[in-house]
Amino acid sequence: MMLGGAGLAAHATEKPILVDLDYARVVKIPPGAQTLVIGNPLIADVTMLRNNQLMVITGKSFGTTNLIVLDAAGSQVGESTITVVHPNDKLVVYRGPHRESYACNPDCMAAVDLGDDHAYMGETIGSIKLHESTLTIGKH
Repeated sequence: MMLGGAGLAAHATEKPILVDLDYARVVKIPPGAQTLVIGNPLIADVTMLRNNQLMVITGKSFGTTNLIVLDAAGSQVGESTITVVHPNDKLVVYRGPHRESYACNPDCMAAVDLGDDHAYMGETIGSIKLHESTLTIGKH
């Protein structure tokens, strides 16, 4: 369930704003907004775009936090609840106490997600870095 893109922009006064883990979502903010305050930056990150009418919310870990929007005088002009959820295109496999995540769109491939087994994460991240390094070899 990817909730993003300018065509699906929400308003910063709707509750809750759902964001998939490791995805970004464009959200409209009230006119005159100058400052964004996120309750728990470990759950979500917010970045105001230059036009001060949109922001990008990125899901960083599972959970719920709040967002407060202030105008230039410091008055509150909006508040929202942000909930970071697990995307629907991921499959989680449990092998006893060990957890592995796979991104499935349309085929399932190894992915890294919060809560995955450390050894699985290390192997998957190692594969990603190796692949990335082979892509940059030809660019020098």
